[in-house]
Amino acid sequence: MSDGPPPSLSQRPPRILVEDDRTGTSPAALRRAYLDHLRFSRGRNGDGATPLDQYTAWALTVRDRVVGRWLETQQVYRRGDVKRVYYLSAEFLLGRLFVSNLLNLGLLDVARDLARELGLDFDALADEEPDAGLGNGGLGRLAACFLDSMATLGVPAIGYGIRYEYGIFEQAIRGGHQVEKADEWLRFGNPWELSRPDHAVRVQFFGRTQRYVDDSGAARVRWIDTRDVMGVPYDTPIVGYGRDNVNSLRLWSARSTSEFDFELFNGGDYERAVYDKTSSETISKVLYPNDSVQVGRELRLRQQYFFVACSIQDLLRRYRRTHATWDQLGGKVAIQLNDTHPSIAIAELMRVLVDVEGLPWERAWTLTQQTFAYTNHTLMTEALERWSVDLFERMLPRHLEIIYDINTRFLRQVQIRYPNDPARIRRMSLIEETPSKNVRMANLAVVGSHSVNGVSELHTELLKQDVLADFAELYPERFNNKTNGVTPRRWLLQCNPRLARLITEVLGDGWPSDLARLSGLAKHADDAGFRARFAEIKRDNKRRLAAHVASRGGPALDPSSLFDVQVKRIHEYKRQLLNVLAIIALHLRYKRGAPVPGARVSFLFGGKAAPGYVNAKKIIRLVHGVAEAVNEPGGPYVVHFLPNYRVSLAELIIPACELSEQISTAGTEASGTGNMKFALNGALTLGTLDGANIEIEACVGADAFFQFGLTAREVAEHRARGYRPRDFVERDPELAEVLELVRRGLFSPDDPASFHELVDELLTRDPYFVLADFRAYVDARLAAIAAYSGEETWTRRAILNVAGSGRFSSDRTIAEYARDIWRTTPVDVEAPPYVSDAGRDGAS
Repeated sequence: MSDGPPPSLSQRPPRILVEDDRTGTSPAALRRAYLDHLRFSRGRNGDGATPLDQYTAWALTVRDRVVGRWLETQQVYRRGDVKRVYYLSAEFLLGRLFVSNLLNLGLLDVARDLARELGLDFDALADEEPDAGLGNGGLGRLAACFLDSMATLGVPAIGYGIRYEYGIFEQAIRGGHQVEKADEWLRFGNPWELSRPDHAVRVQFFGRTQRYVDDSGAARVRWIDTRDVMGVPYDTPIVGYGRDNVNSLRLWSARSTSEFDFELFNGGDYERAVYDKTSSETISKVLYPNDSVQVGRELRLRQQYFFVACSIQDLLRRYRRTHATWDQLGGKVAIQLNDTHPSIAIAELMRVLVDVEGLPWERAWTLTQQTFAYTNHTLMTEALERWSVDLFERMLPRHLEIIYDINTRFLRQVQIRYPNDPARIRRMSLIEETPSKNVRMANLAVVGSHSVNGVSELHTELLKQDVLADFAELYPERFNNKTNGVTPRRWLLQCNPRLARLITEVLGDGWPSDLARLSGLAKHADDAGFRARFAEIKRDNKRRLAAHVASRGGPALDPSSLFDVQVKRIHEYKRQLLNVLAIIALHLRYKRGAPVPGARVSFLFGGKAAPGYVNAKKIIRLVHGVAEAVNEPGGPYVVHFLPNYRVSLAELIIPACELSEQISTAGTEASGTGNMKFALNGALTLGTLDGANIEIEACVGADAFFQFGLTAREVAEHRARGYRPRDFVERDPELAEVLELVRRGLFSPDDPASFHELVDELLTRDPYFVLADFRAYVDARLAAIAAYSGEETWTRRAILNVAGSGRFSSDRTIAEYARDIWRTTPVDVEAPPYVSDAGRDGAS
């Protein structure tokens, strides 16, 4: 039976616009979108939804609001035929994206309120998101900050890297020892990425080269009989703060060209049936495989070439979409090499232009140099990558030939400029002849780029005077400095919201995109009311961190104690060992009844050691051994190691820190960015004159910087005249006692000999001058502890510290790259307005 005629159009309910539900930003539109995703994307009703379902539905809701802007951004860039930056990096340590995307979209407060209305714990939802396992330390976190700033400043850019399935590793501590576990960050998928299998590319390895004459009679080379792998791209949107620009991070995942051999499978050879698949996909499994063994070194080179080859093909495809010739390549494409890992890209671009596209060598080389720029991140010669010529010849035979050709032409220039100087020729050659034959990747990066930059003023000067001195003399116009910075959105606005609100209250809301405005805080440092509010925010952040430590079985941290923090990659040059030895000295004084100098102190450590780095792992074990001895009820000191240091944990630690340990040997740290994050959040610095520490001290003032130790020049002088670490021990009975206790096994009773080699190396070599700086470090630390007893003075210094941190925004750094190196101009994107559903939403 009929229900009667259909209602007239005027009687029908208002039509729900799907586009509005995908893009609307009102609470009603967000609520509908979340519930729709919960039902249709996760297959759940409200009552049956797990926390993971709820988080994923929320993430997809946020992603919907990003995608429209993302598509419009790409259209604007394409229509304008703008110059694009392609940022090649082995690491992108993004951290969690849920809160940061809401923040950059201006929807964080709306989302929090809506979650509360829905009966959801917003912070618990955010904790469901794993940290993306795409980096290890400062290099990857810098790349992430740069992506944020490029989008925020409107710089047309794409980041290129590897989609590591298991990331670096998840660190667990068992019996004081680091244990590596697979970091399964993709176990439940990643709602922020979109797979683009239609843009997959083929990458060649191994094989041989063949010379031939083409139809025009020109001599050519082809690369044949190769073993190929497919690179499948996954795109993640990078949202600009306070604007509609959304750039892209494209990460490559390795796939086999032949997923499954059905004939072998039917014959019962099940393992060989999937061998190609397993072998190929190993490339993108793990960040930085252990290179202490040959297969690990081979895998690292395969990783580097894999993502570089994928990226070069992709960016050239984008260029050729709107350009019929190669004439404008240097004017439309800027490729930035983030350290030496992607420097094989120079040889790869030459291969494509010469072998595939048929350009004459000199024309191709001119375009290559116009296109590439190189950022150096290390002063340590051993960290400048070298690859065995034998390995290159097997894995990348055509690239080795190209590098030889580049080298021949380059050394001819050097000989003309510096005749009768064979030592200079040996130093500058792209091929190291002794003690073994290797390809010097840093030399290739310098020769093939139009710009070479350091990342702090000291680092750049040391590059020009020492590490790359010959190249700086030959090409002085190429060398420049771009001091690193950090994004204030994540590292203050997001991680320290109460302090951010206080700053906004007195400075207005423009400072997150113009950090120089922080200088306006200086006039409030003498305001007792402002100091009290600032100090209470710091205490609250310390309580949060103390609660986190206690919830995971750690010691009770007294929020009234000085929080002294060193969190970073565990490496001997970063000198966590110096920190531990000084703690032992303070503990010995306390046990002998010496007066405790000032406040109680909570010494906090965190960081991962590379799986094959034996000494770094021993340092982690020593920290735990010292904690077992030092931590006692009512004692003045607590030592704790926070396991599995990562971005989300840093967001908890950094706002709580009061004394930032930046104690690397002078002349070893290129810049550092942790030092900037701590300073930005009001921590005073205990540090050497290394990296960007020098610039931080200049900006925040000497009162906020407890400086100690040898300078880079003094370190070099010690090395030149022959450094004898035992001399410092013989002159310092306290240091001698500390070393003897460590060596004797007081802090490793289960294995008394475990630290013998660590101590013996200090006494005989001490490559990072731990013993030379020990006394100055202890004295500077005692001065900091004593200063903490004056709370009002300390708080005033902390406020001035924040006020002086405006220079260290990654926005400033990226603006300098864009102006001086890339020669790009900002592009404004305005996402088109969407019609709201007035009947259901009111506004959108």
